[in-house]
Amino acid sequence: MDKLILSPTDFTPRVILDHEEHYLEISGESRPNDVREFFGPIIQWMNEYGESLQRSGSLGKPVVSHFNFNYFNSASAKCIIDICKILAKIKSEGTDISIKWYYLRGDNDMMETGREMEMIVNIPFDLIEL
Repeated sequence: MDKLILSPTDFTPRVILDHEEHYLEISGESRPNDVREFFGPIIQWMNEYGESLQRSGSLGKPVVSHFNFNYFNSASAKCIIDICKILAKIKSEGTDISIKWYYLRGDNDMMETGREMEMIVNIPFDLIEL
Protein backbone atom coordinates (compact mmCIF):
# COMPACT_ATOMS: atom_id res chain seq x y z
CA MET A 1 0.00 0.00 0.00
CA ASP A 2 1.31 3.45 -0.91
CA LYS A 3 0.81 6.79 0.79
CA LEU A 4 -1.67 9.07 -0.95
CA ILE A 5 -0.58 12.70 -1.00
CA LEU A 6 -2.42 15.34 -3.01
CA SER A 7 -1.37 18.97 -3.18
CA PRO A 8 -4.11 21.56 -2.70
CA THR A 9 -5.55 23.57 -5.56
CA ASP A 10 -8.00 26.45 -5.63
CA PHE A 11 -10.81 23.88 -5.65
CA THR A 12 -9.45 20.83 -3.84
CA PRO A 13 -7.97 20.25 -0.38
CA ARG A 14 -4.56 19.00 0.63
CA VAL A 15 -4.68 15.28 1.35
CA ILE A 16 -2.16 13.21 3.28
CA LEU A 17 -3.04 9.56 3.84
CA ASP A 18 -0.09 7.81 5.45
CA HIS A 19 -0.62 4.16 6.34
CA GLU A 20 2.81 3.82 7.99
CA GLU A 21 2.30 6.68 10.45
CA HIS A 22 -1.46 6.04 10.73
CA TYR A 23 -1.92 9.74 9.91
CA LEU A 24 -4.77 11.11 7.82
CA GLU A 25 -5.26 14.75 6.91
CA ILE A 26 -7.66 16.58 4.62
CA SER A 27 -7.41 20.35 4.79
CA GLY A 28 -8.27 23.46 2.81
CA GLU A 29 -11.11 24.15 0.46
CA SER A 30 -13.17 21.41 -1.17
CA ARG A 31 -15.34 22.22 -4.15
CA PRO A 32 -13.97 20.03 -6.91
CA ASN A 33 -15.58 20.12 -10.33
CA ASP A 34 -16.05 16.36 -10.19
CA VAL A 35 -16.44 15.19 -6.60
CA ARG A 36 -16.39 11.49 -7.51
CA GLU A 37 -13.21 11.86 -9.51
CA PHE A 38 -11.47 13.67 -6.65
CA PHE A 39 -12.77 11.70 -3.66
CA GLY A 40 -13.00 8.28 -5.38
CA PRO A 41 -9.29 7.44 -4.91
CA ILE A 42 -9.40 8.74 -1.32
CA ILE A 43 -12.37 6.55 -0.41
CA GLN A 44 -10.78 3.57 -2.18
CA TRP A 45 -7.53 4.16 -0.25
CA MET A 46 -9.45 4.39 3.05
CA ASN A 47 -11.24 1.08 2.36
CA GLU A 48 -7.94 -0.62 1.47
CA TYR A 49 -6.34 0.87 4.58
CA GLY A 50 -9.05 -0.58 6.80
CA GLU A 51 -8.61 -3.98 5.17
CA SER A 52 -4.83 -3.83 5.56
CA LEU A 53 -5.16 -2.98 9.26
CA GLN A 54 -7.32 -6.03 9.72
CA ARG A 55 -5.01 -8.31 7.73
CA SER A 56 -1.82 -7.12 9.40
CA GLY A 57 -3.14 -7.30 12.92
CA SER A 58 -2.28 -3.63 13.45
CA LEU A 59 -5.71 -2.97 14.89
CA GLY A 60 -4.29 -1.68 18.17
CA LYS A 61 -2.26 1.19 16.68
CA PRO A 62 -4.06 4.54 16.98
CA VAL A 63 -5.12 6.29 13.79
CA VAL A 64 -5.14 10.09 13.97
CA SER A 65 -7.23 11.93 11.39
CA HIS A 66 -7.35 15.68 10.88
CA PHE A 67 -10.11 17.56 9.07
CA ASN A 68 -9.35 21.25 8.67
CA PHE A 69 -11.59 22.85 6.07
CA ASN A 70 -11.98 26.49 5.16
CA TYR A 71 -15.01 25.55 3.10
CA PHE A 72 -16.59 22.54 1.46
CA ASN A 73 -19.65 22.23 -0.75
CA SER A 74 -22.55 19.85 -0.16
CA ALA A 75 -21.21 17.25 -2.61
CA SER A 76 -17.91 17.20 -0.71
CA ALA A 77 -19.81 16.91 2.59
CA LYS A 78 -21.27 13.58 1.45
CA CYS A 79 -17.79 12.27 0.67
CA ILE A 80 -16.40 13.53 3.99
CA ILE A 81 -19.20 11.67 5.76
CA ASP A 82 -18.33 8.55 3.75
CA ILE A 83 -14.70 8.84 4.90
CA CYS A 84 -15.82 9.25 8.51
CA LYS A 85 -18.06 6.19 8.15
CA ILE A 86 -15.04 4.19 7.02
CA LEU A 87 -13.19 5.43 10.11
CA ALA A 88 -16.19 4.34 12.22
CA LYS A 89 -16.00 0.86 10.68
CA ILE A 90 -12.28 0.67 11.37
CA LYS A 91 -12.98 1.72 14.96
CA SER A 92 -15.68 -0.94 15.32
CA GLU A 93 -13.08 -3.53 14.27
CA GLY A 94 -10.83 -2.60 17.20
CA THR A 95 -8.58 0.25 16.06
CA ASP A 96 -8.29 3.36 18.22
CA ILE A 97 -9.47 6.28 16.06
CA SER A 98 -8.98 9.95 16.82
CA ILE A 99 -10.83 12.50 14.68
CA LYS A 100 -9.74 16.10 15.05
CA TRP A 101 -12.11 18.64 13.49
CA TYR A 102 -10.64 22.12 13.21
CA TYR A 103 -12.60 25.33 12.75
CA LEU A 104 -11.72 29.00 12.87
CA ARG A 105 -12.75 30.99 15.92
CA GLY A 106 -16.17 32.42 15.19
CA ASP A 107 -16.96 29.95 12.40
CA ASN A 108 -19.97 28.44 14.14
CA ASP A 109 -21.17 26.81 10.92
CA MET A 110 -18.00 24.71 10.60
CA MET A 111 -18.09 23.86 14.31
CA GLU A 112 -21.73 22.75 14.05
CA THR A 113 -20.94 20.75 10.93
CA GLY A 114 -18.31 18.86 12.93
CA ARG A 115 -20.89 18.15 15.64
CA GLU A 116 -23.43 16.96 13.08
CA MET A 117 -20.91 14.65 11.42
CA GLU A 118 -19.93 13.31 14.82
CA MET A 119 -23.57 12.36 15.46
CA ILE A 120 -24.03 10.86 11.99
CA VAL A 121 -21.04 8.51 12.25
CA ASN A 122 -21.29 7.98 16.01
CA ILE A 123 -17.60 8.58 16.75
CA PRO A 124 -16.45 11.33 19.11
CA PHE A 125 -14.72 14.24 17.36
CA ASP A 126 -12.21 16.54 19.02
CA LEU A 127 -13.54 19.96 18.00
CA ILE A 128 -10.54 22.29 17.93
CA GLU A 129 -10.90 26.04 17.61
CA LEU A 130 -8.12 27.85 15.77
